[in-house]
Amino acid sequence: MIEGLFLGGGAAMVLAALTSVTGSRERGSGRRFALGLVMAGALAWIAASIVILADDSDLTFRIYSLTPQLGIAFHLDRLAAFFILIVSSVAACVAIYSLKYIEHTGSQARRDMSVAAMSVFILSMVLVVASANFFGFIFFWELMSLSSLFLVMFDREKAETVKAGIYYLVMTQFSTLFLLLGALLLHRYTGSFDIASAGGLTLSTAGIIFIAFFIGFGTKAGIIPFHKWLPFAHAAAPSNISALMSGVMIKVAIYGLIRVLLDVLSPDLWWGTLLLVFGTVSAVLGVIYALKEHDLKKLLAFHSIENIGIIVIGLGLWVIFSHYSLNTLADLSLFGALFHTLNHAIFKSLLFMTAGSVVAATHTRNIEEMGGLVKTMPVTAAIFLIGSAAISALPPLNGFASEVMLFQAYLGAFQVPSPLTAVLLFTALAGFALMSALAAACFVKAFGAVFLALPRSREAEHAREAPRAMLVGPGILAAACIILGVFSYQILRAIGLDLPLPNVLPVSLIAAAVFWLAVLALRRSEAKARVSETWGCGIHTQTSKMEYTASGFSEPIITIFSPIFRTRKTGKREFFDKDKAIVSGGSGEVHTLQFFEERIYLPTALFVKRIASFISRLHNVDLDANVMYVFAVVVVILLAVGQLL
Repeated sequence: MIEGLFLGGGAAMVLAALTSVTGSRERGSGRRFALGLVMAGALAWIAASIVILADDSDLTFRIYSLTPQLGIAFHLDRLAAFFILIVSSVAACVAIYSLKYIEHTGSQARRDMSVAAMSVFILSMVLVVASANFFGFIFFWELMSLSSLFLVMFDREKAETVKAGIYYLVMTQFSTLFLLLGALLLHRYTGSFDIASAGGLTLSTAGIIFIAFFIGFGTKAGIIPFHKWLPFAHAAAPSNISALMSGVMIKVAIYGLIRVLLDVLSPDLWWGTLLLVFGTVSAVLGVIYALKEHDLKKLLAFHSIENIGIIVIGLGLWVIFSHYSLNTLADLSLFGALFHTLNHAIFKSLLFMTAGSVVAATHTRNIEEMGGLVKTMPVTAAIFLIGSAAISALPPLNGFASEVMLFQAYLGAFQVPSPLTAVLLFTALAGFALMSALAAACFVKAFGAVFLALPRSREAEHAREAPRAMLVGPGILAAACIILGVFSYQILRAIGLDLPLPNVLPVSLIAAAVFWLAVLALRRSEAKARVSETWGCGIHTQTSKMEYTASGFSEPIITIFSPIFRTRKTGKREFFDKDKAIVSGGSGEVHTLQFFEERIYLPTALFVKRIASFISRLHNVDLDANVMYVFAVVVVILLAVGQLL
């Protein structure tokens, strides 16, 4: 049954891709039928995942063999089923959302191709997770990268999209290069491409292989400093695709990293230290960069970097605590990381979909040109608020449940026998606490600037609520945020995890009862409400220019972190009088350093360009020289392959 559900889901995705490009374009019936097939395929995968998770069963089967070692085979166990469940659940909600959202974008032909590419994209992510060997894994990994690149380039006429596409293409191929290196090194020592335990490796060999996989998976996941593609690509892609990329695609990389750590290599202590340091840096810098961002989708993209950092922190803690045989803390860290992987997929997809509804209604991504949308888009505002509270780790939502697991693991650091490691853990804990506080501040800014106060543009003033389908998809995920938070203790107990966790349900019930009693008391009271204008320093009529802007909100925090941003402020004033006493106008700008782009990416690109120019000059010679170059390259490749195989 599991094999039938899995293959049936895949067949539905293939049929969806074909139907989208061959169905009727005029009325969009082909697209709607294709999106229905996407939902059906996702439901089949959800059913297969639930069966595997409930029965704790494994299934391995092969569908194609090029050679005895190179073939397409699948292995479905509980870890794979958990990630397939994440991909499928989010994909089903995004498909519902796309029924109406896709009609806001591009031409009829481009919409059809977008749905077809989206079907292939979802299929490739599931097949990556299900692959039993590195041959299939890297093949479907490339299919995932190319189909998502096509979707990122949806508005390819825009210069911003072209830049995002170039960044994404370069970084995704960089990722594949290191994954291929890791797989070939494993084959060199084990003689197999199977994703299975590689025992007998020396510590140095295993360490080199781990570094190769860490860079490969870390680049796709968006770990700093390999993250630069992420805010560009997520902002340029249509919002339904951003929801898939940020919600689940980067989790596929997390799956690969966990699979290598759990089933392939035996982690050493310094691996955990490396994961903890990179995870903490990503979490803290991700939220700091998000705070200064006023592009709504880029702000959400930087928070993806932050949350990937949280997940990597959990993996680092797991390695460290496992090394010292602190098994309860290790389990708490690993399952905290896995739970946060699920939670982030849910609330980040929700946030990108509601952001897409806002952008479609206001025709801008700049939150300074929004405001007041809670009056015209109340349901979208409520869903966005739930997602904001969840990502800010506010109780009783799911973000709180998973982050509190990691906090509890951190607090067990005093049990670590090494003083140096304990100091490292408590230092990282300080960064973790800072990150949590800044995330809440950032979403206060985002929700306040987008939905509260007065509209700051004509488009925001005339915005209308999103169609029902664009509310149902994120609405389901908002309900999941509440259920996974309130019932987190009961859910984890039901699946057999006896971990020291707080039971949020009684507190939630008491808080809900107090809230409703307060509402009833207010309704029955005879006190009359007085409605009047807010006092505005003697000015009778309030305008949107008198509001607290997103720039003003984040300015103090940017000033605090000015050593990171290298903030430079410039201002220019014009005066009515020669004594410069009365100001008639002026302008001001705040410049922040794009450190990774200006100091790492662009110098590297310039260096590569110089090498390419040098090689290009070598090519511009006679035919004999070109033949000699080709011969030399072929010899080098044969020698290298011979050494590896």
